[in-house]
Amino acid sequence: MPSLTEVTMRFASLMLRLSCTTIVAITLGACAAGSDDAADQSSAINSANGDGGTATPLEGTHVRVIAGNLTSGNKQSWDPGDGIRILKGLKVDVALLQEFNYGSNTDADYKAMIGQAFEDGFYYTAETGVQIPNGVVSRWPIKESGTWEDPQVGNRAFQWARIDIPGDKDLWAVSMHLLTSNASRRQAEAKALVDKIKANVPDSDYLVMGGDFNTPGRTEAALSTFGAITRTTGPWPVDPQGKGGTNASRSKPYDWVIASRALDALEIPLVVGTQSFKNGLVFDSRTYNDLPSVAPVRKSDSGASNMQHMGVVREFVIPE
Repeated sequence: MPSLTEVTMRFASLMLRLSCTTIVAITLGACAAGSDDAADQSSAINSANGDGGTATPLEGTHVRVIAGNLTSGNKQSWDPGDGIRILKGLKVDVALLQEFNYGSNTDADYKAMIGQAFEDGFYYTAETGVQIPNGVVSRWPIKESGTWEDPQVGNRAFQWARIDIPGDKDLWAVSMHLLTSNASRRQAEAKALVDKIKANVPDSDYLVMGGDFNTPGRTEAALSTFGAITRTTGPWPVDPQGKGGTNASRSKPYDWVIASRALDALEIPLVVGTQSFKNGLVFDSRTYNDLPSVAPVRKSDSGASNMQHMGVVREFVIPE
């Protein structure tokens, strides 16, 4: 039986979400790091010592964001369903997705996937005509969207969405998938993307960027470049054991959710069930110690055949 604290927090979170906005759906109808992280981040989680569920929801619009390269199987796609269950279990509001392949990538296919992974009424935008597209899925309407060229690679680009969150400011969300080849090329990609953001995103709006950066450490030049417009320094998200690696072996911090300083300052502890993660969560179903709170996730999902990476989740609250 859930504790009184958990029931109270779930009710408060639900009421905040229901009061935020009413949307008309495009889909289903009306809306209803490596080992060094463990030492540096151990104080960032409350769940490991049973101190979870103590964060108090703040007034405003809660925005839970995931960076998810969670494809599995043999086709770099979401078809097998392992990543879909993770998205559904984590109850995110904005998803920055990589290798966004499902079925034949038709509008009907994407709507079918979104119907499985999210609540009714979510919106999406995705690259077209490329091998491993990036995409953005949002609880709130997408006012504008488009693709910015990645000068280093031809089978994906930078997909962006301007999201109409409640309030006077919009949220710009960018999904990216940097190259594995070398740090110099990732730096070139980062410079190109930062230039696009500076030229197109108003300083008065909020910005969140995320995805598969393929960074083997936290000190790459690309991260310093992104640091000009976001916070890339620690503390970073970790799992309940204090580990921040996001690749399959959990040894490297490949995946990131980073935000403009105005949005970053609005981060709150991520509450999942009775657990609270002060700086966000790296989700690994194989080691997560409260799977009932993230149903329908299965313990094997993060270790599925050819599962790419772990999901990274952070939460922000936009003042009313």
